[in-house]
Amino acid sequence: MTHAVPPAVTEADIGLIQRILPHRYPFLVVDKVRDIKVNESCVGIKCVTMNEPQFTGHFPGMPVFPGVMIIEAMAQTSGILVGISMDLVDKNAKVFFMGVDGVKFRRMVVPGDVLELHVTALRSGGKVWRFQGRAMVGDEVACEATFTAMFDVPKA
Repeated sequence: MTHAVPPAVTEADIGLIQRILPHRYPFLVVDKVRDIKVNESCVGIKCVTMNEPQFTGHFPGMPVFPGVMIIEAMAQTSGILVGISMDLVDKNAKVFFMGVDGVKFRRMVVPGDVLELHVTALRSGGKVWRFQGRAMVGDEVACEATFTAMFDVPKA
């Protein structure tokens, strides 16, 4: 099942992101989404900065953005794609991870890096979606994974 959204929706700023995702600081990690192709793909942007709370312990003297947070950023990016594709803006939808497969970490991500989170829907429509994700820093792959998520929309 696919839903039509006006083709003008090709990016999401932090205001629109917060109207789609339930996440908030310090767990909202996507700053912006661009190149949205409804029911297909998009690119999330995460600007990694030293003042983020995880760097106090991961790792002192050698700040490395945690791999699980990279996966979470890809998942949040996919949640925004689904939110726009299924018209879930302001619907108080919840997103739940169901599985992550084939995770590969290829490069450390550190403060000052800009992560581009490329997600492509492999299975779309309905409550359960499957995605291929690739986190890039410039032209280098930092992480890649396939993941599945379920979207729960409260009844009106």
